[in-house]
Amino acid sequence: MKKGIVFACIALAALAFAAIGGATAVGKKKSLPHTNLTLKADPNGDLKFDKKDLSAKKGFVTITMDNPRTSGTKHGIAVEGKGVDENGKNVNPGKESKVTVKLTKTGSYTFYCPVDGHRAAGMKGHLTIH
Repeated sequence: MKKGIVFACIALAALAFAAIGGATAVGKKKSLPHTNLTLKADPNGDLKFDKKDLSAKKGFVTITMDNPRTSGTKHGIAVEGKGVDENGKNVNPGKESKVTVKLTKTGSYTFYCPVDGHRAAGMKGHLTIH
């Protein structure tokens, strides 16, 4: 009988703790939106993207860059600005490079190709977060 009472008390305490903990976690947790953006490297091999400007709301932003089979060189995608500096993989023609960043500050960021010399040659653009 005593074991049953002890077990019941432990079970009730565990349920009460879970209920309180769950309510606290839900009340404090705030989810951020996730925006997916796309762009392409130039299919003729020029060091540029098909878009110079992108925009998204504050939150998580994923940029997927398609490197066309006809581009003739590796390309990648990266984002930089306001303390953020994240690179996706450099990929061969016919593949995609992806980068996901958490951007919680409004304003202007730079997206660019992280392959040596490509950014300096103009393979970059502006990402505006609002």
